[in-house]
Order: sequence, then C-alpha cells, then structure tokens
Amino acid sequence: MDEKKVDGAKRLAIQLIVIFGIISLFSDAVYEGARSVNGPYLKTLGANAAMVGLVAGLAEMLGYVMRLVTGTWADKSKAYWVFTIVGYGTLVTVPLLALAGTWQTVAILIVLERVGKAIRSPAKDTILSTATRRVGTGFGFGLHEAMDQTGAILGPLLFAAVFAFSGRADATVAQYQAAYRWLWLPFGVLMVILFIAFIRVPDPEKLEPIVPKAREEDRLTKTFWLYVAFTFVTTLGFASWAILGFHFKSKGILSDAEIPLFYAIAMGVDGLVALLVGIGYDKLKKRKGGEKGGLALLVIIPFFSILIPILGFSSSKALAIAAAVVWGVVMGTHETIMKSAIADITPLKKRGTGYGIFNTAYGLAVFAGSSLMGLLYDASLAWVIGLSVAVEIAALAVFLFLRREALGPSRAT
Repeated sequence: MDEKKVDGAKRLAIQLIVIFGIISLFSDAVYEGARSVNGPYLKTLGANAAMVGLVAGLAEMLGYVMRLVTGTWADKSKAYWVFTIVGYGTLVTVPLLALAGTWQTVAILIVLERVGKAIRSPAKDTILSTATRRVGTGFGFGLHEAMDQTGAILGPLLFAAVFAFSGRADATVAQYQAAYRWLWLPFGVLMVILFIAFIRVPDPEKLEPIVPKAREEDRLTKTFWLYVAFTFVTTLGFASWAILGFHFKSKGILSDAEIPLFYAIAMGVDGLVALLVGIGYDKLKKRKGGEKGGLALLVIIPFFSILIPILGFSSSKALAIAAAVVWGVVMGTHETIMKSAIADITPLKKRGTGYGIFNTAYGLAVFAGSSLMGLLYDASLAWVIGLSVAVEIAALAVFLFLRREALGPSRAT
C-alpha cells in the first residue's frame, strides 16, 4: 500500500511539473515576447540608454525584492495557490502595452508585470519544489524550464514575424502595438490551465516526501548565505537583454525583426541547457553524496557571463549571435541550478522565505548592474565591458568560498 501511495504521489508530481511547464509555456510567450523588444520599443518612444537601463533595472529589482515579502507571507498563510493565481493574473499588463503611447506608460506597465512575477514566483516555486523533490530537483526544475522555454521562443518569434511582414527595417509604434495585441491569446489560455492545475492538486504540500531532518537544518545555513552572496555578485555583472537590445538597435547591428529573433535563439539555448544542466546537477548530487553536490556547476555562470559584454557590445552581427547563445547558456543555468539549490538547501517551512531572500539579492543586483551599465553605456562601452569582467572575476572568488563550505575541503577538489 505504501509503495502504491509513493508511486501515485510520484505520478501526480510529474503531472504537476508538466502542467506548470505548459502554464509557463504560455506565460513566457506573453512576457518573454515583450521583454525581447521592450528595450527597442522604449527607444522608439524616445527613451535613452540610461532610462532603458533604469526601467529594466527597477522592474527587475521590484520583481525580485518584493519576493522577500510575498515569500514570507506565502509561508505564513500557506495560500500558495492564491499568490500564484493573482500573480499570473497580473500578466494582463503585457497585452495592455498595445494601448501605451508614451515611454513613461510603457515603463509603468513593465514594472507592474514584474511586480506580478514577484507575487507568484515564491509560491509557484514552492509548489513546484514539493513535486520536484519526488523526481529530483535538478531534473524537475530542468524539465519545467525546458518546457517554458518553448513559450520563450514563440513569443519573440511572434514579434519577429509581425515586424518582418511589415517590410520595414525599423518597426513603427503601431507595429509594436499590433504585436503586443496578439498576446491576449496566450494570456487567456494560461489562466484557464492554471485553474485546472489548482483543481487537480489543491494541496501540493502532501507531495513533499517525508525525510528526517536534523534540528539545525530547520534554519537558513551558512551555505545558503554564501549562495546568496554568490548570486548577488555574479548577477551584478550580467548584461540584461534590454541593454543589449538597445545597443543592437542604436548601432544598427540588428533590425527590429532580428532583435526578437536573436532573443528567441537565446531562449532555445536556455531551454536545452536547462535540461542538460538539471540532469548534471542531480548526477553531481549523487556522486558527491549530498544535496549540496550540484552546487559545483555554478561556476558556469560567472565564466560565461564574462563573455556576454565582450561579444554583445561589439559591432558585429556574428558576435551578436554568439552573445545570444552565451546569454542563453547563462540564463538556462540560472533558472535551473538556482531554483533547484534553494529547494535542496532550505527546509520546506523556510523555503518560501529562502526563495524570497534569494530573489531579493538577485533583484538588487539586477537593478544596480542594469542601471550602472545603462549610465556607463552613454559614456563608454569600454567601461561597461570592464565593469562586467571585473565583477564576474570577483564572483569566481566567492564561488570558491561557497564550494569549500558546501562540499568541504576534501570533496571540493
């Protein structure tokens, strides 16, 4: 009987991961489609590089920092589905961009969309973590990320198609707005599927396998805080797509149709890397004999992040393609390992809080990095590249401390 219950819980966990993958597919089609062109759209409406960097950074910061509050609140209330449904509902701001006629209005809607992500993400990740613990956190989050990247590809391709069929090298405001209007369709579908998921698994906490834990594990450990520090530093030097897209448009490296197309390429790489890294993460955990073993793969993030500004802020289309591929590698690793690790190094009753703290650090780093890069861009591209390289080298140093703490001096080698 017990084995049947375990098998049933595992099947239900896989179903929940797949359902959330489908939900994320449609949600990514909505907001990743918009994110692929928000930078160029702001430029078309008259914003400069500093404002694009500020808007992108502010939106991301609020979208992550607010998770500390929403994550803690979700843990206390246990209303994980309420936060998830309300947060996804806020995606309505994206198709509403079709009605925006000034860059200030666009900026407000961009920020509101990220606020909605802050509302849903800790609760959604907690629901998902209960399922992934049944099948392997790396595989579970990797599978989810690979599925939602299908939407992250389709969304940008929609914008690329609308611009390409216009026959113009530079898209007009009207063409941007026409593309944004198409996003009403995936938004409606994802809300229907979300309610189906809620009806199917109304109490996801029951999926969490019961594993005896030591008393000291019911708190946030030194490994967790070093992990947060590493995340902050490496994200600080990561060049956002809004700044890259602004550069591609302002320097005439890519057309308006090519910018979302290249973003779609990055998202395709993201999805593939997410699944491969997720599988590798679980294998490393088994090889190292502990939940922290997969953290060794984090070295991928600063190593590849160094290459992005060097390739992306050039004047070559070929290097722009290379930058998009590398950008996708970093994002795929971010999305898989970083979410998986929180599930592995925090207890369930602290997991929403753990995701909240982690995302706060991530958001502050995105805001500081994006804003500073936007300001430096108007002064000198060399300063932007130098900042990123210096910060990622510092991140490698933090990684060594994290690896030693997580694995110990004997197993870190």
